[in-house]
Amino acid sequence: MPRCARRLGDKGYLHVIARGNGQQIIFEDDQDYYFYIKLMSRNSKELDITICSYCLMSNHVHMLIYYSEHDNVAEFMKKIGIRYSYYYNKKYDRTGHLFQGRYKSELVDSEEYFLSVNRYILQNPLKAGISTVRDYPWSSYNIYDRKNSFVDASLFIDLLGGHDRYLEYVNATNEDVCMEYCYEKRSDKWAIDKMKSLLNVESGNELRMFSKEARDKAIRALKSEGLSVRQIARLTGIGRGTIQKA
Repeated sequence: MPRCARRLGDKGYLHVIARGNGQQIIFEDDQDYYFYIKLMSRNSKELDITICSYCLMSNHVHMLIYYSEHDNVAEFMKKIGIRYSYYYNKKYDRTGHLFQGRYKSELVDSEEYFLSVNRYILQNPLKAGISTVRDYPWSSYNIYDRKNSFVDASLFIDLLGGHDRYLEYVNATNEDVCMEYCYEKRSDKWAIDKMKSLLNVESGNELRMFSKEARDKAIRALKSEGLSVRQIARLTGIGRGTIQKA
């Protein structure tokens, strides 16, 4: 991927990712997505952050943003993270960290990479096998020309040469490779020890004997400690869908 063209300016463009702790789901229903988007809109305006594109997936968020003050980025992500975590934990009766540590970011430092990151973000649902780019409701793909929108895709469209070229470029097959969030890999032995100490059980199979309320509470506790959905499913025999919804 070429990244040697002229730089976009003295300020800064960043590709930002925030993920659920232990890969857990952070958006359960439409209201959750709407609330996060509302926080993005409100805080971007307050902190002079421009959102060029975004995509909200079930357990992570991608954004391409422009900032005039670097400290504003950390404040922007902090405010969204704290407010959304409070909302989510209260709504779903859970405790603990919702997001996996600090957000991750990379500098977008050329026109070519700026275009690639935008497309990479908007194609997340397609590459995950969830939806076409056009039909996915939780990205900025279809809101670039709405009045009063907090999304400003004008540079993206201008660099490509107009709206039709934008549609063609974003939907084109490609081999874009951009930053992703790398999880710390933890062994099943670590997970089993964590499960035993946290839940006072001898085996993960015991969770299937819990009441639904107790089981879901235990699953939430395991996810908050960093166990992945797949790992919990593998060690307990509980379905991944049930674990994701807990």
